[in-house]
Amino acid sequence: MAERTETSRSLPGKETELAQGSLGVSHIVFMVMAAVAPAGGAVAILPLAIGLGVGVGTPGMYVFVMAIMLLFAVGFTKMVPHVHNAGAFFAYIVRGLGRPLGLAGAYIATTAYLALSAATAGAMGFFAAGSANTFFGIDLPWWVYTLVGLVGVFALGYRKITLAAKVLGVALVLELLVILVLDIAIVADRGLGSLPMSSFSPGEIFVPGVVGVGMIFAFSCYQGFEGTAIYAEEAKDPERTVPRATYLSMGFIGVFFVLTSWAFLATSDDASGAAAENPGGFAFALSDQFVGSAWTKVLEVLIITSIFAGMLAFHNAAARYMFALGRDGFLPRQMQTIHPQHQSPVLAGATAFVIETVLVLGFVFAGLDPLTNLSSSLTGFGAVGLMVLITTTSLAVLVFFARQGIYGWAQTVAPGLSLIGFGTITYFALSNFPAITGTDSVIINRMPYLHVLTVVIAIAVALRARSERPETYANMGRTLVD
Repeated sequence: MAERTETSRSLPGKETELAQGSLGVSHIVFMVMAAVAPAGGAVAILPLAIGLGVGVGTPGMYVFVMAIMLLFAVGFTKMVPHVHNAGAFFAYIVRGLGRPLGLAGAYIATTAYLALSAATAGAMGFFAAGSANTFFGIDLPWWVYTLVGLVGVFALGYRKITLAAKVLGVALVLELLVILVLDIAIVADRGLGSLPMSSFSPGEIFVPGVVGVGMIFAFSCYQGFEGTAIYAEEAKDPERTVPRATYLSMGFIGVFFVLTSWAFLATSDDASGAAAENPGGFAFALSDQFVGSAWTKVLEVLIITSIFAGMLAFHNAAARYMFALGRDGFLPRQMQTIHPQHQSPVLAGATAFVIETVLVLGFVFAGLDPLTNLSSSLTGFGAVGLMVLITTTSLAVLVFFARQGIYGWAQTVAPGLSLIGFGTITYFALSNFPAITGTDSVIINRMPYLHVLTVVIAIAVALRARSERPETYANMGRTLVD
């Protein structure tokens, strides 16, 4: 009770609180899975995983990565009663590893989510421009659609969070349906016997030379699962809602990609070769073959809505990190401004929108490609940032409970195993970074070094605050108590 009393002294007033009690389990699951963008992952990432990764062992690799995710979830959900904060892992790291590293995690998370939002905006503009030209003969530059999408994301982020959750829920159901119909059509045509049982053999999963690439692509399809923690402050009964949403999200994501990758491999004896030869058109070709061209057109449209949903989810995540940092005094205090009616982080959302737009326009004025330059580079940068963040959070959970003398499966073993697992994935991501970006550009492939600069800046800011603003420093990553 002492900790609860001390924490409650630093509670903000209602004018700096988000819409507490607004989100149920389904709302959070929809937003997290929307960030994952299942249809986009099935079309854009799965073919790369099959063609360039471990091939036949791809379904097994998804099971392996899902197991690491679930191990992480065991420890992280045990921390939920101690941390109800829109800064999510920021607050977790503060409680476990101290304020300087916690602030570094918050800055990395913020830049990662802003980069991922801009990256998905570029991809959405690319696909939208192609579809508008194909279906309606409208020939406009990709960036027009990207900017329209960013405005739409800002408008939804401005409103109450439940509106965004409903929009994301509709988009999610539709995109899951269109891919699952394709999966069922493939199995119905090829038969259950065509599903390769060797996909779950360790020899096919941990293939020397490409196992690291396989891990990277598998993790990329789960990217966004960490969003359950971000909405703890706005959740109904977060100690129950967040753990349930976490396990449901991970389960749905894992099962979806395991089954879809398995079905894709059943299409031919050389599905890996076909995916490697034409990764961009692989899923569309399967749709044409097993369902029909009309269904492929539906898939093309839902790819756009899927990516838009990912944009919205990443934008909301970035805005909430900026809100939490502003409220704690480590970004301008104005970032804590909320809308009087919608209780949304309105100024943080507007700032995120401006930054995302500036990032996109920078690539536009430089004449760079939305996919091979903008999307690939910023996706790689954001993915590595999240890997570092999750690895550090695993360590923070382990240390937090150890300092309290609490040991056990959930507090020690599971976080320790997830630390090893995510640390391994992070190592492979850094050593195989060109596999994420898809380019040999030295500038793009050195972008992860910016995270090192971010850490140095964050630690310097934290140490300066400790000496000049001790009260602000002490309140960093504070917990909100019901």
